[in-house]
Amino acid sequence: MHRYLRAIGFSSKTRKEIHELVTDSIRKSDRRGYTLSTDDVMLAEFSRDYADSMGITVAGTFDDEDKFHTEYYFPYLTGTGISSYEDISVEKHAAEDSYAGICDDIRVGISVIFYLQNRIPYVNAQTAGKLPIKGTSVTFSGLSVKGSVLIPMFKLPGEEERITRESAERAKLIAAAKNGDEEAIETLTLEDMDVYSTISKRILKEDIYTIVDTSFMPYGVECDQYSVIADIKGVRKVINHITEEQVYILTLYCNDLTFDIAINIMDLVGEPEVGRRFKGVVWLQGKINFPEDVL
Repeated sequence: MHRYLRAIGFSSKTRKEIHELVTDSIRKSDRRGYTLSTDDVMLAEFSRDYADSMGITVAGTFDDEDKFHTEYYFPYLTGTGISSYEDISVEKHAAEDSYAGICDDIRVGISVIFYLQNRIPYVNAQTAGKLPIKGTSVTFSGLSVKGSVLIPMFKLPGEEERITRESAERAKLIAAAKNGDEEAIETLTLEDMDVYSTISKRILKEDIYTIVDTSFMPYGVECDQYSVIADIKGVRKVINHITEEQVYILTLYCNDLTFDIAINIMDLVGEPEVGRRFKGVVWLQGKINFPEDVL
């Protein structure tokens, strides 16, 4: 059983029920995708929505007798908007025919690794020899099985604008440092030392959540899971039409990234509202948006 099924409203399914659910996702799929791999194997994906914007994707292959063989499945949340316009690189997982995307967005400060939702268009472009494709973007989304709502940080008038301005300036310095600008590297080093000194003094008397506004950090040993503290910019509630479990879909703003996450109402501590913060572990997914004239 996939751990994150409960994030889309399947919290208490047995293995037999999951097998029936996977079969149902194939037979009553809302979307289907097919393509030939570089090894001339017919790949296929079947996706079915079990609530607004979220559901299950089943991936597998067809044999020479046109019989479908299931290889794996995963729950998904379809995100909204554009999270990043940075170039994306993609690597195949070792254990199965799924893919991880890597986005080097300087706003975050780390390489963001995510589970690729739309492998069929990527493999199609790969087989056709169209990679790398310029002008792509990515829409992030995530699933969480445990989270809590935090109160917002108090900010003085004009502080939001100052933080935004400083973030933009830091992004420019990071970009310059990546190109070998020694002055930018020195400036960033001094800024980090000042921040470390300030936090070391404040942490003795203050709670960590009054110092850290948002954070986006890798979590555990799996490279596509992140511990996040993020501002809540949008809240909506959807219902799984099979189990009738309620799921929150939260639009989060974290380290200049905007993305949606889904979390079962039973797994969220607190009442989410716009302006408050979310704290939890998120399995990050992503959909690469290819230019229409390429695919």
